[in-house]
Amino acid sequence: MNLLRWPIPALLTWGAAWLIYRLLPQAQLPVALAFALACALGVVCTVFGATLPRKLAIAIGFPLSLLLSGSAVLPAWAWLLPVLLIGLIYPVNAWRDAPLFPTPARALTDLPQHIRLPAGAAILDAGCGLGDGLKALRRAYPDASFHGIEWSWPLRALAALRCPWARIRQGDIWRADWSAYAMVYLFQRPESMPRAVAKAAQELKPGHWMVSLEFKADELEATAWATGADGRPVWLYQAPFRRAPALKS
Repeated sequence: MNLLRWPIPALLTWGAAWLIYRLLPQAQLPVALAFALACALGVVCTVFGATLPRKLAIAIGFPLSLLLSGSAVLPAWAWLLPVLLIGLIYPVNAWRDAPLFPTPARALTDLPQHIRLPAGAAILDAGCGLGDGLKALRRAYPDASFHGIEWSWPLRALAALRCPWARIRQGDIWRADWSAYAMVYLFQRPESMPRAVAKAAQELKPGHWMVSLEFKADELEATAWATGADGRPVWLYQAPFRRAPALKS
């Protein structure tokens, strides 16, 4: 059985949240703390939702079911906790960038066939989330030096735990300097790609690479492209970039 098939992730998350809420008070912990931890679990598990509505369903399923059950004995302020937790995981100023979609484990295994990097080359995962992109990059380039930038500090902390071999810092990918990296990896969204192209064109050194999973930079001509194990395209652009030919009207 595929545990990631919807709605199994939501059901498992809600069940685990209810267990936390019921069992922790039995260990003499405050009910409000149990509620906060149960809500935090729901927010973290939004990584298993493939769409925004599913992510929201996973995040709010437990507090909503608790409210409807009428069994909650909580101060009024406690109901602000789910909103605050979502704000910590998904900061408002990062909403314009990609949502939290993890890179598939074997999405980047074909990269070395197109891009050869020397041992110790610095690779940046710009917006590394929970570190899935860093893990996929390490499978492709085990001898590289790995770096990640993530705006959400809870996600940054979890990524650092999952990827202790990488240097991960909390920060804004658009303010960070990309010039030190031989490769910058992105799993953004189409609306973010023009901004990424402008930044990479200004900061990447000649011969260095911008790699985008799934989403193409329409204004550029790809140097090469690969296909991940799950069939998603991986677009490769080497600096200095070549502009795509203008379409004739």
